[in-house]
Amino acid sequence: MRQTVRFCLLLVLLLAGGSAYAGNQKEEELADSVRLALSRAIHDARPPKPQFSDIDQRIKYLYWLGEMSERLKKKLPDAQMRIEFLETTWYESKRAGLDPAMVLGLIQVESAFRKYALSSVSAHGYMQVMPFWTRVIGDADRSKLFNMQTNLRYGCSILRMYLDMEKGNLYLTLGRYNGSRGRPEYPNAVLAAWKHWEYADETPIHAASSTQ
Repeated sequence: MRQTVRFCLLLVLLLAGGSAYAGNQKEEELADSVRLALSRAIHDARPPKPQFSDIDQRIKYLYWLGEMSERLKKKLPDAQMRIEFLETTWYESKRAGLDPAMVLGLIQVESAFRKYALSSVSAHGYMQVMPFWTRVIGDADRSKLFNMQTNLRYGCSILRMYLDMEKGNLYLTLGRYNGSRGRPEYPNAVLAAWKHWEYADETPIHAASSTQ
């Protein structure tokens, strides 16, 4: 009963666009590869455009981009910003070996797609990254976490690190990301949101390719 009440309160906060739903991530010792990825995020203006080995994969990506843009229109009305956000999310998700739909679901729960979301524990931006992560790599300017590229790189890299630490257990990974490891509310919320961003690839690839 208590868990049901908590979950209902979460839904109310999300629908009302209230404060960000972020727990308190714990500072972890970083692997060199993760530290390098986070450090580079501070300096990268934006991710490079994706490169595809064949036209079929590029067409699938463009269909995904169009579909996700339509779904996200109410949250991010500005078309240019919306496309840039989706391109960056796709790139950083794939770079970290994560499903873009899961990352979008996590962002929906964490910040409701608000770039400047700030939680009661000072988690920043789309993926509600805790500011101590910038200190860990030697950069004290926490305001950089409001940069789209930086925030998504940090969030995806940290999520990947947690997934490896939890040996692929997504339930525990999501709980650790939120600082509520072992409790069901947050993982269940992200898993529910994930379903909304899943993309059934029904692109008529061969027909589309023949027109190129």
